[in-house]
Amino acid sequence: MTSSPPSVLIVEDETELAELFAQWLSEEYDVRVATSGEEALEEVDEDIDVVLLDRLMPGISGDEVLETIRERDLSVRVAMVTAVEPDFDVLEMGFDDYVVKPLFREDLQRLVSGLLERDEYDQQLAEMFATASKLAALESHKTEAELAESDEYRRLKDEFEDTRHRIEELESRMETGDFEAVFYDFEDADL
Repeated sequence: MTSSPPSVLIVEDETELAELFAQWLSEEYDVRVATSGEEALEEVDEDIDVVLLDRLMPGISGDEVLETIRERDLSVRVAMVTAVEPDFDVLEMGFDDYVVKPLFREDLQRLVSGLLERDEYDQQLAEMFATASKLAALESHKTEAELAESDEYRRLKDEFEDTRHRIEELESRMETGDFEAVFYDFEDADL
């Protein structure tokens, strides 16, 4: 059984540009195109993995589409792909990336790939934290002897290590794949 390719919704009111973006991505992804905010809201659903969203469109703007996507609590990565230079208003917006046009084929492909990598990373991280919580609960209430005798505990420890390795591999791919503009490095942040 083969899994279906990730799906990308391109929201762009310039039809020629939308078609060009779709052509650039269609070899690797299931691509849908919407040429208005209204059409975007009809198209976006749980089957969409990434939305490439123009900010300035007649009718419903990209900002409004983004807000509605987040209100619907859809599990989708959204990149604003726009001619609008960012201003401080972007601080309140719920996008995953912000890219100013023009974009070339490699830029667009790297953007989508980076967003998908980030999504996989988040899923693996959540899995690792859930497993770590289970391990901590057992370790705080069971003796070392009880833990040593438990096949379930060993399986959980192995699962934790496997997930940790997958996360490290994803981090390595993101770093070597030049996703720095797409992926924020929390290790360098002053939290």
